[in-house]
Amino acid sequence: MTIPPAILWLAAAMTVLAAAIPVTSERLTRFATLIGLSVTMANARLAVDHFAGLRRWRLITLTVTVPVACLTDDPFYLVLGWCAVSVFRDVRLPAPVPVPHADGDGDGDGDGDGDGDGDGDGDAKIYRWAWLLGVGGAVVTGVYLLIDRGVTPARLAHAVIVIIVTAAVPLAARNLAAEPAPEASDDTTWTEPAIRRWSTRTLYLAGTAIVLSGALLTPGQPLPRELPEYSMPVPFQKYTAEFAAVDKYVGPTCSWTDEVDAPCRSWLVNGEPFPQAAPYVIRKGGAPKRAPFVRSPDKQAVVYLDRHDRRMVYQNSEGIHHLTGRLADTEVPTPTFAGQNRYVALTKDGTRIIDTRTWTTVSIPGVRQVHDLNESGIVVTTASQVLVLDHRGRTRMSIPLRKIADDAAEDTYHLRPDGKRFVAIRGLGRSVETFAPETGRRLSSVTPTFPGEDFLEIGLGWSKEGPFLVRGYQSERVYYLELATGKLWRRDR
Repeated sequence: MTIPPAILWLAAAMTVLAAAIPVTSERLTRFATLIGLSVTMANARLAVDHFAGLRRWRLITLTVTVPVACLTDDPFYLVLGWCAVSVFRDVRLPAPVPVPHADGDGDGDGDGDGDGDGDGDGDAKIYRWAWLLGVGGAVVTGVYLLIDRGVTPARLAHAVIVIIVTAAVPLAARNLAAEPAPEASDDTTWTEPAIRRWSTRTLYLAGTAIVLSGALLTPGQPLPRELPEYSMPVPFQKYTAEFAAVDKYVGPTCSWTDEVDAPCRSWLVNGEPFPQAAPYVIRKGGAPKRAPFVRSPDKQAVVYLDRHDRRMVYQNSEGIHHLTGRLADTEVPTPTFAGQNRYVALTKDGTRIIDTRTWTTVSIPGVRQVHDLNESGIVVTTASQVLVLDHRGRTRMSIPLRKIADDAAEDTYHLRPDGKRFVAIRGLGRSVETFAPETGRRLSSVTPTFPGEDFLEIGLGWSKEGPFLVRGYQSERVYYLELATGKLWRRDR
């Protein structure tokens, strides 16, 4: 619970004024009537000294806690400043040992109620139970807030103070059970137990107030700054953007906000807003992330998540085709283009491969990534295998998936357009292995040697002329590679 700063300052001023009120005969009379004490010349000084001491120490503690409360906008410190004296005034280590003597009620326990528990009278038990219930409620509430809203310096300070008070209250209650000196007069003998009983009740009430306010009261929040002027919100654009070719595209750059039409909160295609594409998806247990948006290698098409109906969409200059039904954000797949822009693979707990000419679909369970796809087959990886499949999803060959270190380059895979050769490039600068998909037999394993200190960066697939193409890492030059021998020669541009 928070309190506005203005009200907190007013409460602080009223608290200090209340603490500064002098001890009057009216207050002493009310005290004597409440506890059934007859005030005489002999015992009046004890009562006056008791209340004068409380007033003096309360003003001292408020002098410390009121500035803290006002500077931090935390009302808990007002409660602490008012109640701390009642808790800590009777804390002494070690606790005094009661001295048996005639106590006026004939039971020898010195508390005046005949039960020997040191709490003063039977009514004090009610306050003790209220204190125990308050501690329990404070613990439950404090733990819940720490788990639900996290640990902050303010809550940590409250918790430390509450722990100290929780330890101090039982100790002070033991000390208040001490007997008056045996040589005291009769008036004093009756007055001191009365003050102790009164102090015990006040101790429990003050302790309960501190622990509950420590759990429930929190620093106030600063008021939001007023905007310099009011402006009408811009309505969301309902039109569907079109394109002939996607020369460039840029993702949303500002923080996630739902249904807000601003250039920084939407995908840009050729420098213009693309409002039909969803900018973000909300994953379970994480912050919002950019929604999928993929451009085909020939720049003629895009695949994205529709902003409104939440379906995966394929769009080119001819129009829009929906690839899926409505999806929850946790079900949105990862799209990739393959097979010279003809195929779209949607991967999420398996993959669906869609032919954008015929719109036929092949579903392959267990696939984690699609690596290559052409008219002769599909190359995918599962959790443990690299598979070469036909377009019906049937396995033509498989090899074990190599485990690689986190900082190493991933293996890449290529299937020749006629389906007669399969190439696996094992990491950055490593071997190039060639397989026959019909039998799964490895035909060769070579490590190309590049000029100078250059080394293999990536395989580019088969050229129109026939040989396999690779690119150097440092020079970025493209070479022909003879798969059987590892011989390199320059490609004429």
